[in-house]
Formats: sequence, C-alpha cells, structure tokens
Amino acid sequence: MTRARLAAAGMGAAVVATLTVSASPASASASWGYVRGVGAEFRNDWAAEGTVSASSYARSNVACFWQYILWAEGADELGAGSDTGVYDKSDIDGIFGANTTHATKNLQARWGLDDDGLVGPNTFSKADDNLVLYSGNTSNVNSEVIFHYEGDAHSFYVRRAPTSGNYGWYEGQTLYHASYNTRTCS
Repeated sequence: MTRARLAAAGMGAAVVATLTVSASPASASASWGYVRGVGAEFRNDWAAEGTVSASSYARSNVACFWQYILWAEGADELGAGSDTGVYDKSDIDGIFGANTTHATKNLQARWGLDDDGLVGPNTFSKADDNLVLYSGNTSNVNSEVIFHYEGDAHSFYVRRAPTSGNYGWYEGQTLYHASYNTRTCS
C-alpha cells in the first residue's frame, strides 16, 4: 500500500512539474504563432512573447513588427551595413539582420535594458508601454481594439484581433499579422 501511495505521489509531482515547465511564458506566444494579448491592461500584453533575434524567427512578420517599433523609436542603426544612421522605413523588410541587431541593442540601452540584441519578454514588455488606446473595448474579448504605437520619432497603428487577441500592424490600409511563422511584409 505504501509503495502505491509513493508511486502516486511521485507521478503527481511529475505531472505538476511537466505542466509548470510547459506553461513557461518566455515562449508562450511563439508557440501560439502570433504576438498575442488579452485583457483590459494592454500594457503588459507583450510580456510573454518569444524571443526574436538574428537566430530566432529572424525572417518573419514578428521581425518586421519589431522593425516598425525600431523605426517608430528612431533607433540608431550605425553599424555594419548601415545606410543613414537612423532606422528608417527602407530598413523594414522582416529580416532580423546586422542593422536590426545594432538598432535593437541601441534601443535596449536607451531603455535601460540589457543590450543583448535579443527581443524577448523584457524588451517587448517595454515596447508595449508605448501603446495608446485608439478605439475598441479592451475589457471585451469580442472587441477589435486599435492602438496607436507612439515612439520617440514616429507612430503607427496596431490592432488586437477580437477573440484570438492576435496582434498586427497597419502599413497604410494594409494589415499585417505579427506572425512568428510567416513573412509577408517587405
């Protein structure tokens, strides 16, 4: 009887440990396929995002989404292959290369973060502090919500989809989805 109880207790502990590890927030949204968020307090929506870098989701719409943030912030891109010194719209291509890495490090340092060039939960979380509600109801999961990302140099519109909470951004009238697994931006 004691062996059976010990075995059951051990199995229960293993299940809890497995669930705890699999619920890790650091890559939660990457596994969902999109930058996501829910709830009334939208300035923490991106705190559980996966890491985007030159070696992780480097060719994706999430890389492009991050590049829009770099452009909006007026990040310094002086480094290998730089053309103007300031991250501009011509640098937005959905490819996390040398300029994007340098501009990311620059922006992370400016924001007081570790300037490692990896856009993970801390960097994404700092970026979503710049979202301003434009329209919609953040308390209603069935409501489309439009935000205005207000950077130091530029701004752009960001959309949180109803029900799924998937994020995207507008380039003019075109909506791009902030997907980890596709690259449709250029």
